Amino acid sequence: MTSTTDADPTASDGYGELRAQLATLTTEAFRPELAEIDRLGTLEIARIMNGEDQSVPAAVGARLPAIAAAIDGTAERMARGGRLIYAGAGTAGRLGVLDASECPPTFNTDPSEVIGLIAGGPTAMVKAVEGAEDSKELAAADLDALDLTADDTVVGISASGRTPYAIGAVEHARGKGALTIGLSCNADSALGAAAEHPIEVVVGPELLTGSTRLKAGTAQKLVLNMLSTITMIRLGKTYGNLMVDVRASNEKLRARSRRIVSLATGASDEEIEAALAATDGEVKNAILTILGQVDGPTAAELLTASGGHLRAALAAAPRTT
Repeated sequence: MTSTTDADPTASDGYGELRAQLATLTTEAFRPELAEIDRLGTLEIARIMNGEDQSVPAAVGARLPAIAAAIDGTAERMARGGRLIYAGAGTAGRLGVLDASECPPTFNTDPSEVIGLIAGGPTAMVKAVEGAEDSKELAAADLDALDLTADDTVVGISASGRTPYAIGAVEHARGKGALTIGLSCNADSALGAAAEHPIEVVVGPELLTGSTRLKAGTAQKLVLNMLSTITMIRLGKTYGNLMVDVRASNEKLRARSRRIVSLATGASDEEIEAALAATDGEVKNAILTILGQVDGPTAAELLTASGGHLRAALAAAPRTT
C-alpha cells in the first residue's frame, strides 16, 4: 500500500516543501540521457565530463557586465579601508575561504582584508557541520563578530541560490549598509534577489544530479578569481600583469620577487639585489627605486602618497637626467 507521503512529495514529512523547491532548480535537474553513465568506459565518461566543463566559461562570460559592476563597487569600498568578505556553506564556503587565503601571499594583503566565512566555522572546511547552512542567524552572528561596516563588501555564495546561511549573510550585510553580492548558479534566485549585485551563472544540470561541486563549483571559482584579482588590480596591487605586491614568504616567492623586478625594470642582478636590500625586500618599492631613480625612503613616501599605485608614484618621481 502506498503511503500518503509517498504519493504526495509536498506532504508534511518535514522535507516536502524543500523537495519541491529543489525540483525547480536547474542545478538539481535530473538528466535521463546520463542515467546509465556508470555503464560507460572510463575514457568515455572523462570525455563527457570534459565536454560539460567547456560550457562553464561561456556561462561566466554571459555575466561579465554584472561581475564588472560588482568589482568596481568592491574596489571603491576597499580603497577607503573596507574589506571583502565571502560567506557560504559546503563547497561554496570552501571556495570563498580558498580565494581569501590566497590573497595575502599573492597581493600582500593583511589576512583581515579578505575574509572567508564558512557555515560551521573552520571545522566545516574538512568535515560537514550538520545544520550550519540552514541558519541565517549564524551568518549574522559571524558577520557581527567581524564588526561589519558600510565600507565592507559581503559576497554570499550558493550554487542553488537558496542556502539560508548565504542569504542571511547578504540580508544582514545589506541592513548594515555594506555592499552585497549574490553569487549563484540559478536564475531568479533568492540570493540574487537579496543582493545589490546578483551574479547568476547558469551552467545547467550537473553530470551527477545535484553535485554542484562540479560545473557550479568551477563557475564560482572562476568568478571569485575575477572578484579578487581585478579588485586588486584596481587597488594598484599589480604593475601591468606583474604581482608587484607579492609577499616573499618562501624560497620560490623570493625567486619570483627577483624575477618580477627584472621583468619590470630590465636591471642587472646586482641592481636588483641592491634595490631589494634598500627596500626591505618590497618588490614594488624596489622597482620604483630603479625606474624612478630614487632611494628607498623616497620610494616609500611616493607610494604612500599615491595610495600604493606604482604608475602614479613613478609619474611623481623627481627623476634626474
